[in-house]
Amino acid sequence: MRDDSWPIWTLDPHHPCWYKSLAVAVHGAALWEAATLREKLKALAELQNVDLEVASLRKAADVHPRQIAELERELGVARSAIEAERARVSDMEKQKAQLEQNITDEKDKVKKWEARLSEQRSTREYSALAREIDIAKKANLTMAEELTELTKQLGLAREAIKGKEADYATKQQGLSGRMTELRGKLGEAEAQVKGLEGRRAEVAAGVDATLLRRYEVVRKKKLPALVGVVAGTCQGCNMNVPPQLYNQLRTGLGTDICPSCNRIIYAVEALQETPAAAK
Repeated sequence: MRDDSWPIWTLDPHHPCWYKSLAVAVHGAALWEAATLREKLKALAELQNVDLEVASLRKAADVHPRQIAELERELGVARSAIEAERARVSDMEKQKAQLEQNITDEKDKVKKWEARLSEQRSTREYSALAREIDIAKKANLTMAEELTELTKQLGLAREAIKGKEADYATKQQGLSGRMTELRGKLGEAEAQVKGLEGRRAEVAAGVDATLLRRYEVVRKKKLPALVGVVAGTCQGCNMNVPPQLYNQLRTGLGTDICPSCNRIIYAVEALQETPAAAK
């Protein structure tokens, strides 16, 4: 039976229980230090989880502006095709108007020449003028045929514009709906990121200052910046760390820098509470 008159804790070095008390104190201090280091790692790991979530959201949202730009480009191509067709119709209308004017001018010229035929005094003058009238009439016939063909092509072009405008209206309605959806998703992602940034500030306040500074330096270059070491292998680059370094991480429950990828490393055991620590 235990003698209850003997204390389990004493500061008197001459007391028989002093060594036992010292051992208990040292063990308790070690457990407290391990728990403190473990909490530091957990705080940093929590911060990294927030950063990873932000990075994931931003990566997913990055595609939305590109998709919106592609849809706008697609609409722009369709719009340009209509504008080009309208420009072609405008040119054809100008050609038609000019051709009609030329035909009118030539007809007026023929009428004037025909009126002058009776005024010609010599056969030579009469024949020359008659020949000019004949040439003008043939030219008018040719222009009339061109006008008929041009009018036909102009009608087809106008119908083509109507079809393209109808297609464009349908496409615009569909793509505008899709762009609105994408802009909505982009807005949601930005709102989520903003919320996480607020959460990040709260979590960062609880991270050890020295660890946080080191983490921020590494995070700017690569993410994740904090990775575990399992069976001597860095989980960031899958390279083996020196055995001595691995042992230090396991026994000291601290952090170091991976010689291969320059990430912050820790032994995964550091985040696993021992039964004694849990109590």
